[in-house]
Amino acid sequence: MKLRKAAAVSAAVLALASAATACGSGDKDDSGSSGGGNIKIGIKYDQPGLGLKQPDGSFAGFDVDVATYVAKELGYKPSQITFVETKSADRENAIARGDVKFIAATYSITDERKQKVDFAGPYLLAHQDLLVKKDANIAKGTDLNGKKLCSVTGSTSAQNVHDTIAPKANLKQYSGYSECIAALQSGAVDAVTTDDSILAGFAAQDKYKGQFKLAGLKLSNENYGIGLKKGDAELEKKINTALEKMVSDGSWKKAVEKNFGPADYKNEQAPKIGVIVK
Repeated sequence: MKLRKAAAVSAAVLALASAATACGSGDKDDSGSSGGGNIKIGIKYDQPGLGLKQPDGSFAGFDVDVATYVAKELGYKPSQITFVETKSADRENAIARGDVKFIAATYSITDERKQKVDFAGPYLLAHQDLLVKKDANIAKGTDLNGKKLCSVTGSTSAQNVHDTIAPKANLKQYSGYSECIAALQSGAVDAVTTDDSILAGFAAQDKYKGQFKLAGLKLSNENYGIGLKKGDAELEKKINTALEKMVSDGSWKKAVEKNFGPADYKNEQAPKIGVIVK
C-alpha cells in the first residue's frame, strides 16, 4: 500500500513538473527578445507609401519598414510580426488596451497625446502641404483663393488653410484621401492638403506617377513618433536605439527613397531622437 502511495505521489509530482515546463515553453509575450513568440504592431492599412495592406495580404510603406526594422532590433523576425490596423482616432486606446506593443502610423508627437502615451523618436519630420497637378499654377497658399481644396472629413488640414491662408478657398471634403486624389486627377478639385509624406505616398502610386507635384509650402511641422505604453521607459530606450541604428547604417535613407522617391519628395534629414521641431 505504501509503495503504491509513493508511486502515486511521484507520478503527481512529475505531472505537475511537466505542466509547468509546457507552460514555460509556449509562445512568449511580445516584450521583445529573440527566439520564438510574436509582436503586434499598429500601422495604417490605407496610406500608400506609409502603411498599406496590399491585395496579397502583405504590407508596404515607410512606417512598415521602420516598424519591421525596430522589431528586428528587438529580436523579432518578419514572420513573428502581426500588423494591426490602428485608425487615427483609436491609437491611444489601442495602446492602453494592450492591442499592440507599439504604433508606427503617421503618429505626430503632440503635448496632448503625450498625456496618454509615450513616444520614441521622432523618426520623420513631415509638413502639411498641397498636392496639385504637374502643370498647376499654384505656388503659394494664397493661390488657393477661388480654388477647390480637398481634404478628408474630420481633418483640420483644409480648415487651417482656409482660416489662415486662403479664406476664399472652396473646401471639399471626402471620406478618404484616395477619393481626394481621384478628384484631383479628374479636375473636380484643384488641390489636396494633408501631410506631405502622405501626399507623396499617394502620388508615388503607379497609376499617378508623373501627374502631380508637391507645392513645398511646409504649412506645419509634423514629428512622427512611435507610440507606446505610458511609462515603458525600457521599451522606449530600445526603440530609440533601433531608430538611431536605422539612420546610421543607411536603412532609413533607403526606406525614404523606396517609398517616397517616385513623387520627388523633398524629405527632411532624419530627425535627432528626442528633438521635436515646433
